[in-house]
Order: sequence, then structure tokens, then C-alpha cells
Amino acid sequence: MRIAILGSGSWGTALSMLLVDNGHDVVLYTNMKEQVEEINQQHTNQHYLPDTVLDDKIYATTDLKEAVEGADMVWFVLPTKAIRSVATAVAPLLKKKPILVHASKGLEQGSRLRISQVIEEVIPSERYEAIVVLSGPSHAEEVAVKDITTITAASRNQKAAEAVQAVCMNDYFRVYTNPDVIGVEIGAATKNIIAVGAGVLAGLGYGDNAKAALITRGLTEINRLGRVFGADPLTFIGLSGVGDLIVTCTSHHSRNWRAGYQLGQGKSLEEVLDHMGMVVEGVATIKVVYELGQELDVDLPITNALYGVLYHGEEIHSSIRQLMRRDPKSEVFES
Repeated sequence: MRIAILGSGSWGTALSMLLVDNGHDVVLYTNMKEQVEEINQQHTNQHYLPDTVLDDKIYATTDLKEAVEGADMVWFVLPTKAIRSVATAVAPLLKKKPILVHASKGLEQGSRLRISQVIEEVIPSERYEAIVVLSGPSHAEEVAVKDITTITAASRNQKAAEAVQAVCMNDYFRVYTNPDVIGVEIGAATKNIIAVGAGVLAGLGYGDNAKAALITRGLTEINRLGRVFGADPLTFIGLSGVGDLIVTCTSHHSRNWRAGYQLGQGKSLEEVLDHMGMVVEGVATIKVVYELGQELDVDLPITNALYGVLYHGEEIHSSIRQLMRRDPKSEVFES
């Protein structure tokens, strides 16, 4: 197949490597000319995947029309804030009705839409076959070195999900399908919130007990919010739920965890974001999910605490004490 990957960060580059490894014709789109030259001439992408040699079959371009022309699939692997503008630019260029795939994890600020909803809003349905969401526990750094990875392809169109499954599957990369687009996207976005919190606890010096507590109660918050939007609760005990939550909350590969760790060590949010040099989706997602929780009256204590710390400068230790001293509750019968 001819596949256009829109986004040349670590995940877009790793997916390009996977798809070329599987024998597909891949065009990697970026808006940075110097990155195109590096990928095409040196076969590296040092800023995002240091010390990784790329297959010379990966072709990069800054020409969006060239990237998507004749593509059987168009993959959006971009920061959430860039999805709307790029999808708007792509819409008139689609002639072949490709399958659209997005592998981004966030909720759009302002509209609070899931990414598939943003794409549906700006690309007319007659210009594509279906939208598929690709999500799960998948550090780009590990996919790039062919470490074993399993993720989910979610779509309301089963044939489209199976098509994405087919182009990805190999000895080190396994894909399962799931019809619950809402659950997969909510899980993908909100796990980044909990990962920031896990990093904060690590930065403060808390141990495994605190980490396990945060992950478990974080999963409860994800479930609460997802069910409000009609997600299947079982999705959250799958790869795009608890699977992604575990990997993002326990690994130094996670930008969200690393950002939280630095916050826990006393750095300001501005200092953290300047130091990261890459998008930290969880920071924006905390704000969006906090607003959703307030609007829809969903109890999200971990999200609310992180929102207070990040956006109102509340003291971290005080916020943790307040979480621990909330009114006693039953775990078993909690809704």
C-alpha cells in the first residue's frame, strides 16, 4: 500500500519504520525543510529518535499534496493542537477515498472534541472511506528497535480497522481491533493526565505504593469520564486503557511522566515545557478534562488536583494531603 504519515516526530517516524519494514510505500510529511534533508540524505531523525538509523526507503517531504496523493491510507501522527489545521489542508487533496488513521492522544482545547471528531468536522465524509484510531502502550523508542508491542485499531468500520491491523502486523507488532472509538480515544487522552501525576509522585520521592494507588484510582477517573460519553467500560481494562496507563505511568520514555517528575522536583511548568523540547499532551489535556468534569459534574479528584497545581500554582504537598483526606468511600460500590 501507499501510506502517507503526517507528522515526523518520534511516533510518526517509528510507524514509518514499521510500515516500510512490512513492505509498504511510505511518505513522511513534515513542515521542516531541514528535517526532510536529514531523513532523506542522512537517514536519521536525531531530535526525535537519537542514534536510530532509518530505512532508506522512507521518503520525507514538506509538500502535503505530494504526501497524500494516491495514498491508500493517510495517517495523522501530530500533536492534538495541529490536527485541525492539517486536516483542513488535507481535505481538498483527497481524491482516492483513503482510510484515515490517527495515532495521536489528546482532546482539542476549546472545542473539547476527540481527535476523530475534529477530523470528521473538517474533512467531508465523501472524501475518505473510514476513520481508524490507533492507540495503546507503544513507546516510539521501543517500536523503532522492534521491541514487542501490542496496540488497538478502533473504528466503527470493522473492515477499515482490519485493514489497518493487516498493514501493521508482524513478528514484533500485534494489533487488535475494537469498535469502541469513544473509549479508545478517551483512554488515550486521559492516561496522559495520570502519567503527569505519576511523574510528580516520583519526583517527590514517593514509592511504589503511591504509584499503584494513583494508577488504580486514575483508571477509575478515566472510566467515569468515558462512561459519560458512552464508552464501553471494558475498553478501559484493555490495551488502550490500563495497558497504555501502565506504560505511560512507569517509564522514563513518557514525556508526560518526565514532565511530572520535573514538576515534583520543584521546576515551574514553564521551565519544564521549555526543557522538554517536545509536546507534552497531558498538560493541555488536564485543562480540557478539568473543564469537562466541571461542566458535566463528573468527580475527577486527581485531575482537579493537577489542574490546581499546574494552572493555579497550588502547593503540591497540600494538594496530595487534600486528596488523601477526602471523605471516606466504598471502592466496591462506587459508581
